[in-house]
Amino acid sequence: MKLKIKQNILMEHLNYVIKGISNKNLIPILNCIKFDLTNEGLYLTSTDNEIMINTFIKKEDIENIDTLGNIVVSGRYIYDIIRKLPNEIIDIEEVMDSKVYISTSNSSFNLNCNLVNDFPKIELEESKNPVSITQKVFRNIINQTIFATSTQESRPVLTGINIKINDNTMECTATDSYRLAYKKVELSQALSENINIIIPTRNLNELIKLLTDEDELINIHIFNNKVIFKFSTIVFMSRLINGTYPDTSKLIPNEFKTEILVNLRDFYNSIDRASLLTNEADKNTIKLNIDESRIILTSNIPEIGNVTEKVQIIESNNNDIKIAFSSKYIMDALKVLDCEEVKLLFNGEDKPIILRNPESLDVIQLILPIRTY
Repeated sequence: MKLKIKQNILMEHLNYVIKGISNKNLIPILNCIKFDLTNEGLYLTSTDNEIMINTFIKKEDIENIDTLGNIVVSGRYIYDIIRKLPNEIIDIEEVMDSKVYISTSNSSFNLNCNLVNDFPKIELEESKNPVSITQKVFRNIINQTIFATSTQESRPVLTGINIKINDNTMECTATDSYRLAYKKVELSQALSENINIIIPTRNLNELIKLLTDEDELINIHIFNNKVIFKFSTIVFMSRLINGTYPDTSKLIPNEFKTEILVNLRDFYNSIDRASLLTNEADKNTIKLNIDESRIILTSNIPEIGNVTEKVQIIESNNNDIKIAFSSKYIMDALKVLDCEEVKLLFNGEDKPIILRNPESLDVIQLILPIRTY
């Protein structure tokens, strides 16, 4: 394999594939990047067996292709070498004794190569009916739900986001059993079969780093044990979590005893200040009750002090509510609601708190209360 390529072009694509390498991996080949130079261009691939990232540099963006071939080289070392080279043309050549020679006008490096046959062989086939959605919309879906997934490996199905597709409706749900985030979007096309999958949180976190806020499409190919995302020059594959996701559809009530409308920013800022006098040992607890036309928020650390915050109510149907909750959970939920006002829905001090945009049911946040009253 022998080629010449500009540093900035190669670096752009190395920035993609380096995300497919785990620093914790004890299997050396899974810390590598595969370079595959063909007549069409250069493919770069990385995998840690949980995710796989493949990106393509077309031949028009390569200065010169001399000899076709493929190599497998340490991902972290080649990434750091290319990153620190000046923005000029780089020569990359496979030489004798399983080495790759990297050079510019003033620098040269020799890196040992791994056996190409040891690199995992990954099928990147396409499904017959992929799901198409814009990168911007899909990125928002993940950002509005992913924070509610569990970090506890004792219940693996909760460590991912559940994606269901029925006809042309996509529903995404995340829960750690103390809170729940739900997002619904309408797709531009209907699917002939229902989809119900769980994608690991860690894998989705890596995927959204590659997505933009543009309206460029991402095609999602869903299989029994994996899901493949294709967009721009990138192919991203993630394994799926096996198991049955809990039915959360009955957790969100249709009727509420108390409905309160407040300014989202004012409510968030008041909770943020009140949370200064909370601690993790007490689950960052804040108490809420209503005094006429205001929400009263209180919290305290006995050995430090206490705080009271007041938030003006815009609209309410009932002043009878006393409830306690985790400030962290409420703030996480408020951060992803894209609206100026937020509707707070209650059915008593021991029933879940619902937060949503007053003008839309597309995003719903649910938080379990903390029993203190």
